Amino acid sequence: MVEQGIKFTVLASHQAARVRRIGDRNWKEVRNAGIDPTMAYTVNLPSKRQISIFFYDGPISHAVAFEDILKNGDVFAKRLTGAFSEKRNHSQLVNIATDGETYGHHHRFADMALAFALQDIEANNMAKITNYGEFLEKYPPTHEVEIIEKTSWSCVHGVDRWWSDDGCTTGAGSHPDWNQKWRTPLRNAFDFLRDTLEGKYEAAAGRLLKDPWDARNGYIDVILDRSPESVRRFFGKYAVKELTEAEKTTALKLLELQRHTMLMYTSCGWFFDELSRPEPVQVMQYAARVVQLAQDLFGEKIEEEFLKILEQAKSNIPEQGDGRRIYEHLVKPSMLNFKEVGAHYAVSSPFEKYGEQSDIYCYSVENEDRRTLDCGDTRLVTGRVKIKSKISGETALISYGVSQTGSHDIAAGVSVNMGEDEYRKMVDEVSQACSGADYSRVIRTLEQSLGGMPYSLRSLFHDEAREVLGDILESAISGVDTAYRQLYQHHYPPVRFLSELGGPIPKAFRSAAELIIDIELRRTINSDSIDAESLKNLLDTAAKWQIEIDTDGIAYDFKLSLEKMMVRLTAQSLDTAPLKNLLEAVSLARGLPFPVDLWKVQSLFWDMKSTKYPEIKQKAEQNDPQAKEWVEGFVALGNSLSIR
Repeated sequence: MVEQGIKFTVLASHQAARVRRIGDRNWKEVRNAGIDPTMAYTVNLPSKRQISIFFYDGPISHAVAFEDILKNGDVFAKRLTGAFSEKRNHSQLVNIATDGETYGHHHRFADMALAFALQDIEANNMAKITNYGEFLEKYPPTHEVEIIEKTSWSCVHGVDRWWSDDGCTTGAGSHPDWNQKWRTPLRNAFDFLRDTLEGKYEAAAGRLLKDPWDARNGYIDVILDRSPESVRRFFGKYAVKELTEAEKTTALKLLELQRHTMLMYTSCGWFFDELSRPEPVQVMQYAARVVQLAQDLFGEKIEEEFLKILEQAKSNIPEQGDGRRIYEHLVKPSMLNFKEVGAHYAVSSPFEKYGEQSDIYCYSVENEDRRTLDCGDTRLVTGRVKIKSKISGETALISYGVSQTGSHDIAAGVSVNMGEDEYRKMVDEVSQACSGADYSRVIRTLEQSLGGMPYSLRSLFHDEAREVLGDILESAISGVDTAYRQLYQHHYPPVRFLSELGGPIPKAFRSAAELIIDIELRRTINSDSIDAESLKNLLDTAAKWQIEIDTDGIAYDFKLSLEKMMVRLTAQSLDTAPLKNLLEAVSLARGLPFPVDLWKVQSLFWDMKSTKYPEIKQKAEQNDPQAKEWVEGFVALGNSLSIR
């Protein structure tokens, strides 16, 4: 760290062994978190260099992560400032270390508590908000510390947690019979990839880049900004010469190889208790990309050797088997190449209105040809696109053919870098066969030209698959909706009368009512202006007839609608109608029998209060009647949102 110019780092208190004032001979033992965390320390390294150390406040950090301290910003502020002590005769720093996702993900609205606490501390001069660098400059270390080697923040067993079965897990209470012996072979498999490819990378990159390892470190600038100008700057600084486009692609793929080699050591891959959890699977996906790039760059077939080591990692879940099985079932299906991207484009083309230029994740797609034919009850799409990786700049020409019968019966084939003449021949033969109503010849032509038609809706990337299937099912549901609506509307009066007499609601009618009320609730909530009266009536009817409604789904839709209304309000000037509608909707949300997440609405309101509101308030104070009415409504909205 010191060699890289890092001046200080942050450790946990239990990592300190002993301390002494600089210049003193006697040490004081501070094991078991006995060190004072309110000051900076220095560590004398074997290299004769030094690095400064801060120790975070363990009890407060634990309270933030695992207790209820973030439910109240005022309580949080007092807990932070309460860590200062008049008994100390040195300038004090109170610092905590927590995960970023604590504020909003693990604890809802914790980000608001943090913001309030910091503002409260600063506004009331309870303490000065600072950072480590400023504090270190003003108050350099007066004490030196020795740390306990091979320790870590988050585990009493130290760094063993990241490579061995140290007995420490996140789920020991739930699975006391599980072990983490899989950690060692997982790391061994990754070490095999790293060590096998290190020299090959250095040799290949050395022909293109001045210093392969310096370029690898500098590649972070490209990761953060993949614009053409950023890539040009990178090669201008690190390339041994003016590289051709092909050489640039090779260099970028080599750097991606190194990036994924580092990513496969991501900490959380070893932190949890089971090999088939998302975290170990994710680091295996990084390793799979290393394998894929090694094959592409060096023709290096190392996957089997890698898997032989990986299969020594045994899952605690019998059905998951070992690392090899997890890799083959959970990792390999997610690996992408140009053919897979082309298959996604082809299968989605009957549903998606692609333009001449489109983006699919980290690929850009340029349309070169597209033709649609109706062949009886079957729809045919043939086309040709140029796909380019935004990461490496590599390109491929994809020819495709798709057959769609009905709404969801899809068969597709793709070919990489098919010749122009061969593509034209395929298109002409398909057109002729289709015009002659010879559907079997159409399919034979596509299969022969494209090497089969193995792709279907299952070939879509997951997010798009859900969207397409949602559209297909929406069409089917609309027919059901019509039939149930007729039943509901026709029999509503007598069934309501029956309900008022205390009679049981017929099961068939209850099912129809459940569907229609749910649909009407969503339509009402998703409209531009929420009709509060209609919404109340629907909820009252559902309550009277004891109809279960999808409260989570309704609450989510309500949240989105309120956010849209708030965004529209920020774009308005002094129009009070949107303000009244939003106030009525928020008041209604507050009175629902289930919670609605108002966090984003509150945040947008706060931003508006800090920016737009003062100007309009000034107009109101100058007796502008429209501004007065708007301010009154805005204040009422703030009260409804519990913002003072």
